Amino acid sequence: MPTTSLPDGAAHPGQPAPVLVVTGAMASGKSTVAEALARSFPLAAHVRGDMFRRFVVSGQASMDPPLSPAARAQLDLRQSLAAHAADTYAAAGITAVVQDILLGPDLARFTASLRTRPRYAVVLTPDAATLAARDAARHKQAYGAWTPEEFAEAARETPGGLHLDTTGWTVAETVAQILDRLDEARVA
Repeated sequence: MPTTSLPDGAAHPGQPAPVLVVTGAMASGKSTVAEALARSFPLAAHVRGDMFRRFVVSGQASMDPPLSPAARAQLDLRQSLAAHAADTYAAAGITAVVQDILLGPDLARFTASLRTRPRYAVVLTPDAATLAARDAARHKQAYGAWTPEEFAEAARETPGGLHLDTTGWTVAETVAQILDRLDEARVA
C-alpha cells in the first residue's frame, strides 16, 4: 500500500504526529480499517483499545447491558490507557491510529482527553444487516445481549467526526475515503 501524508505533514521522528480514531459498532470493520489506515503512513502505530481490556486477567467486568459501575470504570480505564498510548506515540513522531468502540458521548470524551493536535475521528456506520452478516462470518461472535440494530443506531447517532456508511465497501475503498476526506474528520 502506498504511504500517505497527512494534511499537516507526515510524521517525522522527533516531531509530534497526529492521532486518528477509528470507531463504530462491533463488526463494522474497525480493526481491519485501522490496521490498513496505519499501514498507509510512513511511520504509524495501531493502538487497539480492546487490548487494554484483555490485560485485566481476573475480575474483568461483563460489558453486557446495562453496564455495571465496575464495567463503566473498567471501560473508562481502557479508554484512558488507549488515549495515553496514542498521545505517547504521537509525541514521539509516530502517527497513532486508535481503534475502539467509542459511541455516543464516549467519542467526544475520548477525543477531548487527547493532548495531541491535530486529532481526527472516523465513525464507521454500516447498516445493521451488514453488521450481523460480518459478525456471523467471524471466528468470534460479538453480539449477544446487544443487537446489531442497537449498535448501528448508536454509531449513526454518535456526534462528531467523519461518519462513513461503509455498507458494501472494501477496506481499500474505506481507507481511500478516510484519507480523501480527512479534513472532515478533524475534531477540536
